[in-house]
Amino acid sequence: MIDKLFVTMGGQIFGRSGDAERCRHRRSCFVLTSSIALLILLNAQPASAFPTPGSHRQMSAKGSSHSINHRSINGAFCSPYAGYRCNGGLPPELCHSRRYIQRVAAKTKDQQEEFQRELLGAKIANDIENTKVKEEKERNEVVAESIRKEKEELKGAVKEVKQAVKEVSRSAKNLGGAVIKNTTEVKEAVQDVSQSGINLGGAFINQVPGIFTRLLTSLATGEMRNDFLRRRKHYVNDWTVAFSKKRQVIPAILFLYFACLSPAVSFGTISSEVTNGSMGVVEYLLGSGIAGMLYSILCGQPMAFIAPTGLTLAFISGLFRFCNLKGLPFLSVYAWVGIWTSAFMSLLGLSGSSKLIRFCTRFTDEVFNGMLSVNFIYEALSSLRRNFVNADPMNLSMPFVALSMALGTFFGTMSVVKFEASKFFNTKIRKVVKNFGPVAVILLFSLLNLLPWAQKFHVPTLSVPDTFQLAGGRGFLVGLKDIPVNIRLLCAFPACLLTSLFFMDQNISVRLVNNPDNKMKKGAAYNLDMIALGIITGVLSILGLPWMCGATVQSMNHVRALAESKLNEKTGQIEITEVTETRLTGFVIHAMLASTVLLLPLIKNIPIPVVSGVFLFLGRKLMTGNTFFRRISDAFAEKARLQGKNPIHLLGRKKMNIYTGVQVLCLMGLFGFKQIPAITIFFPAMIGVLMSIRAFVLPKFFSEEEFAALKDPTPT
Repeated sequence: MIDKLFVTMGGQIFGRSGDAERCRHRRSCFVLTSSIALLILLNAQPASAFPTPGSHRQMSAKGSSHSINHRSINGAFCSPYAGYRCNGGLPPELCHSRRYIQRVAAKTKDQQEEFQRELLGAKIANDIENTKVKEEKERNEVVAESIRKEKEELKGAVKEVKQAVKEVSRSAKNLGGAVIKNTTEVKEAVQDVSQSGINLGGAFINQVPGIFTRLLTSLATGEMRNDFLRRRKHYVNDWTVAFSKKRQVIPAILFLYFACLSPAVSFGTISSEVTNGSMGVVEYLLGSGIAGMLYSILCGQPMAFIAPTGLTLAFISGLFRFCNLKGLPFLSVYAWVGIWTSAFMSLLGLSGSSKLIRFCTRFTDEVFNGMLSVNFIYEALSSLRRNFVNADPMNLSMPFVALSMALGTFFGTMSVVKFEASKFFNTKIRKVVKNFGPVAVILLFSLLNLLPWAQKFHVPTLSVPDTFQLAGGRGFLVGLKDIPVNIRLLCAFPACLLTSLFFMDQNISVRLVNNPDNKMKKGAAYNLDMIALGIITGVLSILGLPWMCGATVQSMNHVRALAESKLNEKTGQIEITEVTETRLTGFVIHAMLASTVLLLPLIKNIPIPVVSGVFLFLGRKLMTGNTFFRRISDAFAEKARLQGKNPIHLLGRKKMNIYTGVQVLCLMGLFGFKQIPAITIFFPAMIGVLMSIRAFVLPKFFSEEEFAALKDPTPT
């Protein structure tokens, strides 16, 4: 019976399949189950211990000592009726083993079916892959056949061309032979000219590339190459990063459009007066747009802006008066001065001269920054003052309405910007109000002025032309040949002054943008910025458009508009945590500025007091973060209420006030110098005076430790 069991087990496990993998699997299962059965038989009782059902009662009656336990020696379950046998006549132990073997066989069958499914899936995947390979091979054969045909056609065409060349050469030889036979001298002359041409061409091919390479290598210093390599790896990201911060970028573009539009219109209006209409609002709008777009593409620090400034306007005004005095055409002289300046700026950038700006320390930066802030506020207040001075006696309410609009624009813009640090609503809403608020305030007051009840006050609006047209109906290109050669060369002297102005203004503006407090991460590239400004200056000069240079106010507001900030609970100040450094905002803003020449009738509806309010906001915003103005207020504060890191604890009130007082005097000197138009052209010399005061005068009264406490260490 046991043999029958093993035979049955072997038949169930091995089956009739010849598959090698299934045979190996079943053989393992057979060995396992056979081992289990053998262990059970070795530990079970002999066959005589399993009496028949009839003898069980006899043994029980006699009290036989061979009574059977209800459990086997191994603890396996047995029927309480010791003589019980399951179907097939097997004892309980073997019956239990049989059921176990059947379960193992069923599990093995499931595994077999799963294996078959996996095998079928792999076969299908292999067939699909083979089909793809076959199709790819067929496509490659088709492509190869087409290429072969094209090669044959090309060979035929080349052969035809060669044949034509041979025929032309044969004809030329015949013609040349006829000429040479008739004139031997012509032959010799032609040979001499040909040899000279060959020598010249060979020299040009062999020497010029080396000369050109050596020239560029000698001009482009290590500083310039480092700037280029530093910014090259970020160039693509400078454009794409803006798309991931659309909620921050879009409102920044809208607000900064108005921030850049206001100076362009203001300076354009003034320029039209001082140049007798040679350069007006249209030229300033177009020049600002073209220059800004080119700068966004070419520059090294895209967070900086270039724009018209009071210093460049003063230089243009002086140059115009000189041309009138000497009877020279203004635009031609203007163009040649700009071309020379472009060459000088490019050479300065290639030579790495921007490294000299490190001697322009925080002392100079703060005074220059303060002068620009005060100048914007002064221009805004001067505009409001003119409303009172030139008021119509029959309309005395207009100046007060204009003042209200300017102050409303200023305080409204300041409030929505500060709303981010308030306790109201959640962070998302506060950020939306801060981003879109300034634009909403400008549009609100502009629309308010269009209401019928506000029209009766006759608040002045921007003065722009009705149509797009350059001054005097001239073309875009300036006549460069309208002045003699000696005048063109002499234009290099005023270009030296303009180069000095651009060098100082541009580098200081970019230096303020790259300030560590602004958390810039992509690195500076001062020399690349200089070359970009040089190229732009040349383009604007040839087109007869106004020059642009570093605009500190617009640049710093660009940084703050794209900055993530938080309130420092220890200092109570809002600090920048991250800035979205992108080229896209500058490009779009100035593209909108250039396209404004097509929207001149709409621009005429913006009230001048609203522009004055924007000027007040820009000037006040630029003061934020300037420790110079903070020390002025700390001079009157109680010492115990100031933070431990305040310079007053390290230097004492007296020394800190002396340092601040020197800066105040320098600020007053710069502002007064700028108000004298006749000498404004020499403004760069005043920046040099500030650097000299810091380098040679202040070290006699302050130690290096005290300069470090004021965050103004001496450069090495």
